[in-house]
Amino acid sequence: MNLYNFTIPKDGEDFTTLLEHKNIKITRIVSSANVEPIEYVQDEDEWVLLIEGEATLLLENKKKVLKKGDILFIPAKIPHKVLKTSHGTVWLAVHIY
Repeated sequence: MNLYNFTIPKDGEDFTTLLEHKNIKITRIVSSANVEPIEYVQDEDEWVLLIEGEATLLLENKKKVLKKGDILFIPAKIPHKVLKTSHGTVWLAVHIY
């Protein structure tokens, strides 16, 4: 598998699991410019790296703007939303259970 072998979705986001092992799950997320701001409250911690593009998240009622190369740690049980992404935004998300 190649990290950059993907098709950008017309709407929403595409999630591909790259690895699941013991207490971690690594996912590649490819975002369109048209994402629905769904609130996530996860049981696991999440560390994200923005590989391409830009994204605006709402985390603990504060907007966070991420650009290529930015990282963010989202602790378990913290509500968060992806408010906006540029077309072709690519994330690497590591979920820690």
